[in-house]
Amino acid sequence: MKYDELQQMYAQDEYYWGTDPNELVKRAVEHAPDQDTLTAVDVGAGEGRDSVYLAEQGITVTAIDIAPNGLEKAEQLAEEKDVSIEVAQGDINTLTLTTPIDIFYSIGTIQYLQPDERHDQFSHFKSQTRPSGIHALFAFVDKDGIPLAPDWGDNEYFYNEDELSTYYEEWDCLYTNDVVFDDDSGGEPHRHAGTEAIFQKPSSR
Repeated sequence: MKYDELQQMYAQDEYYWGTDPNELVKRAVEHAPDQDTLTAVDVGAGEGRDSVYLAEQGITVTAIDIAPNGLEKAEQLAEEKDVSIEVAQGDINTLTLTTPIDIFYSIGTIQYLQPDERHDQFSHFKSQTRPSGIHALFAFVDKDGIPLAPDWGDNEYFYNEDELSTYYEEWDCLYTNDVVFDDDSGGEPHRHAGTEAIFQKPSSR
């Protein structure tokens, strides 16, 4: 989706994606480093449902999204849930993390990362992750038999089925799952294929 489309989608009173956290963010918390204080970024946070869940677990979280309307909804949801989050507008293609983190979380956004930017951006995100920190990611993949979704934008790019793991060859893979699921975003039923994974930075790096 384009910036204007996201802004319009998030301008509605209701939460487009709902307020219940995604299952991947729950898994991320389960695999998070065992320490008293944790810092996370939710890149492509949208309206904040997963950022708020992280905050509810006592994690210091920054919700990052390209669409200000989404971030306003994220702050609203955090207030409703009586937790605190930070918000920041950013594009995953140019995003720079200025402080170390323990959790890098992104679902429904890394497809916007242009193929020729992926190696450098993943390397940067990894470099800003503390030892034993994790990256929990969802990538849309190009899979035979799954036609292009009607709302797929020209600024979105599929991953090859095994591509995501190539950016994390020196990290431990804690979880991976290939999925095909039904969707009706954009008002027309369709299917998506994707890969979700959690990678952990070795404690010695």
